[in-house]
Amino acid sequence: MLVITITFGLTRLMPGGPVEYMRAQLRAQNPNLSTEEINQMVQAYVGVKPDEPLPMQYLNYLVQVLQGDLGRSTFYDQPVASIYANAIPWTLFVLGTALIVTFVISVTLGALLAYKEGSRVDTVVSSISVIMNSVPYYIAAIVLIAVFVTWLGWFPLSGRSSIDIAPGFNIPFILDVTKHAVLPMLSVILTGFGAQTLGMRGNSVRVLGEDYIRVAQLRMLPTHRIAMRYVARNAILPIYTGFIIQIAFILGGSVILEEIFRYPGVGFYFFNGISSRDYPLMMGGFLLISVAVVLAVLIADLTYGILDPRASSGGGDSEAY
Repeated sequence: MLVITITFGLTRLMPGGPVEYMRAQLRAQNPNLSTEEINQMVQAYVGVKPDEPLPMQYLNYLVQVLQGDLGRSTFYDQPVASIYANAIPWTLFVLGTALIVTFVISVTLGALLAYKEGSRVDTVVSSISVIMNSVPYYIAAIVLIAVFVTWLGWFPLSGRSSIDIAPGFNIPFILDVTKHAVLPMLSVILTGFGAQTLGMRGNSVRVLGEDYIRVAQLRMLPTHRIAMRYVARNAILPIYTGFIIQIAFILGGSVILEEIFRYPGVGFYFFNGISSRDYPLMMGGFLLISVAVVLAVLIADLTYGILDPRASSGGGDSEAY
């Protein structure tokens, strides 16, 4: 409810406002339209009656949103809900896969680096992690395009798939879709693993000081087993909440990335809604991103105590942890 209210308020505070902008656009396209006809068309696109008081517009907008009606895009001439419903799976595929791969790489590297603290491998990988963490993902995206698209020509520049391949659950289409998604995924993985790796390394170093780790070493257990089964499983808990919240920012973080690669996902349509002043599309995207963040924070808060019961205990237990 709060997110819907903020979305409605912010769009109404923008210069000109969606109603006024739509009225001016319709008058410019067809000067012969009457005021009543213009109001009806504005209502169809923006989702509110322009001649009603603002509180009534808000109530009507609230009812429509709760019913799943986000209005109609003025740029694409399609329902906003339908546009984002088709875009969400593609954004989740690209950025969701990238974040999961990044998380797995970070957990594995962080645990191994902690176990080999002070070694040459630790120094080299930690240095690379620091460097890559300082590179914005959109800079990495531009470099990847310059190298693998412009120079080598190994990957396509834009789109979800090639137009000459029929969509369907078949190997050619799956390979083509994957080929289009590789560079956006790499942009996130290369610039995202650094911070998580260093965080995991720090947590793992602390865990290595525990008595049960010394016992495992005295038992002459293999290094990879100690690193993954004992160190990683206990060091991963503090970064779990950050990972869940990061998943929520998939939709928001996709705006620039999908625009660079011209990948039709949630961020791509949201950016087009802003640039074309398509208020229904913009409001729907903002609402979708906000709800995703709120839900992710709630899920992280509810599930952390289940994964680690010590987190829900009192202060004395927390100190022991």
